[in-house]
Amino acid sequence: MIGATALFALMGACVKAASTLYSAGEIVMYRSLIGLVLMAAMMRWRGVAFASRVPRLHLSRSVSGTVALCLWFTAIGGLPLATAMTLSYMSSVWIALFLIGGAVLLAPERGSPPALDLRLVAAVLAGFAGVVLVLRPTIEQEQLVYGVIGLASGLLAAVAYLQVTALGRLGEPGERVVFYFSATGVVFGGLYAVWAGGFGRHATEGVMLLLAIGTLATAAQWMMTRAYATGATMGIAALQYVGIVFSSLLGLLLFDETLPATATAGIVLILAAGVAATLLRGRPRTADSTLGDG
Repeated sequence: MIGATALFALMGACVKAASTLYSAGEIVMYRSLIGLVLMAAMMRWRGVAFASRVPRLHLSRSVSGTVALCLWFTAIGGLPLATAMTLSYMSSVWIALFLIGGAVLLAPERGSPPALDLRLVAAVLAGFAGVVLVLRPTIEQEQLVYGVIGLASGLLAAVAYLQVTALGRLGEPGERVVFYFSATGVVFGGLYAVWAGGFGRHATEGVMLLLAIGTLATAAQWMMTRAYATGATMGIAALQYVGIVFSSLLGLLLFDETLPATATAGIVLILAAGVAATLLRGRPRTADSTLGDG
């Protein structure tokens, strides 16, 4: 998982550089096309069948994940790298909020007060307080829409993570999950690019960036899927927040980005809230588990 977060951070840096040459839709499409080819080759090599017993779940996961990816790449183009990465990594806080909402909605059916973990509520509130600290000092008026887009990206990523876990519980190979995700990304990315004005011309720099984005993203996606499939869920999920540190360093080194003290405090608060929410809601995998977390 640590390796995956490092590769995702490098991919984010490449996306930020490529956003001056391509639209977010183009980047999503080319990134997904490279992933599609690599995953198809790996599936053939490992003898993994392309057919699935749960195509609807694959479709749901792929659509939610692809839309989250399109929104995230859009946010990266308009926000500091660390800020965009932080908003995307709020997925654990969103999942905790889903669990709280589920407990409240199901309480009347069970005839009892909602079984709320106050520590989980505190983690969610801390996460949103961190968002306020990050967005207020680092987003100018014209960047506010990118902040909202980044928040929506994290929300949909939470949905996608829950569906990835469900697919893993059903025995779906990670290669197949990434393959269908990439195939959906090609379609949605292409449509997004057409809607945004079409496709731009290629130059050597742009092609190299697109190849790097596709290769890094595919490797990171496969590593992350393998980590969730073989490790203890709560520990693996908590490690994803290391990516915020990697992105902060890359933003400083490559793009001369600076974050004020309040924004740094907000990132730390979101990181702590995400880890706390993950540990409070997570549990190691067991053979008879039917539902897990992100």
